[in-house]
Amino acid sequence: MKIALLASETRVAQDALKDLRVQYGAVDPTEADAIVALGGDGFMLQTLHRNQHLTIPVYGMNCGTVGFLMNSYSADGLEQRVKDAEETVINPLEMKVKCVDGSEHKELAINEVSLLRAGSQAAKLRITVDGKLRLSELVCDGALLCTPAGSTAYNYSAHGPILPIDSDVLALTSVAAFRPRRWRGALLPKMSVVRFDVLEAEKRPVMADADSRSVKNVLSVEIQSKVEIKHKILFDPGHGLEERLIQEQFA
Repeated sequence: MKIALLASETRVAQDALKDLRVQYGAVDPTEADAIVALGGDGFMLQTLHRNQHLTIPVYGMNCGTVGFLMNSYSADGLEQRVKDAEETVINPLEMKVKCVDGSEHKELAINEVSLLRAGSQAAKLRITVDGKLRLSELVCDGALLCTPAGSTAYNYSAHGPILPIDSDVLALTSVAAFRPRRWRGALLPKMSVVRFDVLEAEKRPVMADADSRSVKNVLSVEIQSKVEIKHKILFDPGHGLEERLIQEQFA
């Protein structure tokens, strides 16, 4: 098996990279059967984004903190662990952003697309789903749309629901909603097209973020699943995303 080794810039990850190169060697990702990513969840997301054109699986080993998308680190039997790993396929979200200055931007998100206030005043958002107005005005610190894989990340911190990994739904969750005060968000079909329009955009500036790729001074954001893009993540048997999502609900 040809393995490409990639590591974050932390000392722990770089030390692990050196050890693994001595034991197993390494090839360029373009020649590899699989990528081993050393770091935390943030580095795993970076690795998936940067190498999505290769369509090869990524096996992460935790050299960070939380490591929800990672396997435990061990230098022993790496090739066999990768061979025995279970594959999970994730489709990202695509956000299309229009800004106050007329510029347009596109970004992909494996976890979530979030809109956040960028000034001292609360944001005002209008929400449309599949061309139908669903909420004429949401006054809040922000809102997000997440995939099942991202439902335990920012979405969970904002009191959104944890979604089963194989569910064909997305979670729409508010961040510190002021009005409607009791709005609890929504579960939407995976293929929904969700649009946020920023009301009073210059007075109440908003930024949009897709897996830490940020755009400022947003006027509108349209989000939909990109099922033609398939991110392949490898997990040790019995420790896949489905099991982790269940465990998280009983923690």
